Amino acid sequence: MAPPSSWWGSEEQRGTPVVVKMDNPYSLVEIDGPGMPPSDKARGKNAKQFTWVLLLRAHRAVGCVAWLAGGFWGVLGAVNRRVRRSRDADDEPDAEASGRGRVMLRFLRAFLLLSLAMLAFETVAHLKGWQFPQHLPGNLQELEEQLQHLPEHLRHLPDHLRVPERQEIQGWLHRAYVTWLEFRVDYIAWAIEKLSSFCILLFMVQSVDRVVQCLACFWIKIRGIKPRIPASSGGKPRGTARKSADVENNGDADADDADGYFPMVLIQMPMCNEKEVYETSISHVCQMDWPRDRLLIQVLDDSDDEVCQMLIKAEVTKWSQRGVNVIYRHRLSRTGYKAGNLKSAMACDYVKDYEFVAIFDADFQPNPDFLKLTVPHFKEDPELGLVQARWSFVNKDENLLTRLQNINLCFHFEVEQQVNGVYLNFFGFNGTAGVWRIKALEDSGGWMERTTVEDMDIAVRAHLNGWKFIFLNDVKVLCELPESYQAYRKQQHRWHSGPMQLFRLCIPAIFRSKIPFWKKANLVMLFFLLRKLVLPFYSFTLFCVILPLTMFVPEAELPIWVICYIPVLMSLLNIMPAPKSFPFIIPYLLFENTMSVTKFNAMVSGLFQLGSSYEWIVTKKAGRTSSASDILALAEADAHAPPPAKLVRGVSEGGLQEWSRLREQEAAEWANKEDAAAALAAAAAEPVTPKKSGKAKKPNRIFKKELALACLLLTAATRSLLSKQGLHFYFLLFQGVTFLAVGLDLIGEQVS
Repeated sequence: MAPPSSWWGSEEQRGTPVVVKMDNPYSLVEIDGPGMPPSDKARGKNAKQFTWVLLLRAHRAVGCVAWLAGGFWGVLGAVNRRVRRSRDADDEPDAEASGRGRVMLRFLRAFLLLSLAMLAFETVAHLKGWQFPQHLPGNLQELEEQLQHLPEHLRHLPDHLRVPERQEIQGWLHRAYVTWLEFRVDYIAWAIEKLSSFCILLFMVQSVDRVVQCLACFWIKIRGIKPRIPASSGGKPRGTARKSADVENNGDADADDADGYFPMVLIQMPMCNEKEVYETSISHVCQMDWPRDRLLIQVLDDSDDEVCQMLIKAEVTKWSQRGVNVIYRHRLSRTGYKAGNLKSAMACDYVKDYEFVAIFDADFQPNPDFLKLTVPHFKEDPELGLVQARWSFVNKDENLLTRLQNINLCFHFEVEQQVNGVYLNFFGFNGTAGVWRIKALEDSGGWMERTTVEDMDIAVRAHLNGWKFIFLNDVKVLCELPESYQAYRKQQHRWHSGPMQLFRLCIPAIFRSKIPFWKKANLVMLFFLLRKLVLPFYSFTLFCVILPLTMFVPEAELPIWVICYIPVLMSLLNIMPAPKSFPFIIPYLLFENTMSVTKFNAMVSGLFQLGSSYEWIVTKKAGRTSSASDILALAEADAHAPPPAKLVRGVSEGGLQEWSRLREQEAAEWANKEDAAAALAAAAAEPVTPKKSGKAKKPNRIFKKELALACLLLTAATRSLLSKQGLHFYFLLFQGVTFLAVGLDLIGEQVS
């Protein structure tokens, strides 16, 4: 006989009940014998499990709420400390100190207050149901009949909006709301639609330009189009650097590569109070693989810090004692900033003996074979004026800000510079990591101090004189990206105000030049207007002004493809040269919209020659800081080392006289070196106190423009909920949070 079984088909258990307790106090497994009725056992087990599950979920819910509350209060506390301890960047004397610089901030504040008032008004109307119809028409014919009774200017309203009739108006507040509806439909909606249509047109033109550039870059890649060193120049293939013994043995041109192309090259290194990076950059440049009798290095120090001057001079002396032809130059008057520094250095008598000049900023670290990969391109083309190398970055993964900068600059070099160099032989000089033919500089008028973008200025004037440029995408020079948002913001302000100022100055020269008409059109329409003026204008106007306005004036709508689809597609194109940055596509899109405020403000400042367009601020570097022992060792070496007696070979008599004069000036300063070293030793021996100094890193700051726009966009996002516009709500929400994070300076380097 088969053993008895329960109704679910399992055999009944015989014996006493056994209770097994698990480690989890909320888990209890009970194994019962056959004495308990199946229905009672199931009912008891379900009740116990339900109780334990409720307790477990309640425990988790309380823990989650406590975690969220702790995180929320922690964020509020951090924001409170940031606001109390920070100084507003807009209040700095070097950041839009004039009253004109506050016009945008006042506009944004007024816009925010108006939007808050409109949100309150619309919320009251929503709660009372004033803007919604009491019933929707059942068919299309009934809808058309209702539209016939409306005035002409109200027939295009969305289906969910409705202007009440006169007999339906209740009270003065309702009447005010009806008046507001009629006013915004008659005047505001029309103006917003016209402005949005114009911005959308600019947006599409700029998008087409970007797509064309990407297609041209793709064609360059698949065809392998790139500038190549002529075989007759005698240059070695890339990667075959000269032996270090040749460098130490003074590296004469006829000692190696007798048939090689080794013209006289001058290297200029402008710097100003950049003690974090001077040592690395001077070291890399002094190890350049080039015959030493055909190379001269100028360290152009504009520092006003005496300690920084001494450190740079000590580094120059160290390499000079090793046989490197390097000169230290310091100006007492820093007129013209970088352009004035370069102009002063080019006025030296010995410069006439050199054919080419390479320029490196203080944070650049060129490889030893840089000159061998760039200078030979000049031999076969006497019309070639500039060879520009690509930048690469040592700190691109330092924080989110540097990652987003890397995306932008990779697209700039990989697509914009390379395409313009291949098809137009013209692009904007990047100011560093490039080699100029000195004759091209002289024919173009030399360095001018009229703008803050002296590199673009000289490039445009050289292009108008018929000189050609080439870009080497395979030759990369290491440099640093600004790691703090404050430094990046100032850099972008200079980069976007200078071109507009230069555009106003160059318009007459462009039309008077003898270059072909299509080159003039490219220079005016594409290089200046589309890529320097249109981009920041439509980006700020469309996404920071018009989009929030359409939330409060729903009669004027922005298409979804303008808000979402096309910007995402353009971001994908921008990120293609840096495929490892693909996970940052959404932060990149939101951050670029955030930066449109700074770029638009800079563009207006440069176009109308406001005070901030003439400001030059050295970008903050984050290189290694020398310790006190290193400073002391450098000072002692500088004080006790004998002055070098070697002179540069292969220069003219005037150059020798200039060189001798500089050496005599250095020899006259040796008597003061020991006193300086003793002063540094005494400073190093003093105990370190926690007292803050002026040279310490400044704490993070808040930025009022970004915070005002954050509040504005979050207010517009709240208003979009009343209109049930889901995609608009999410975009405004995330964009507002991005503005908030940037305004609180949470995106870059954090200094406590």
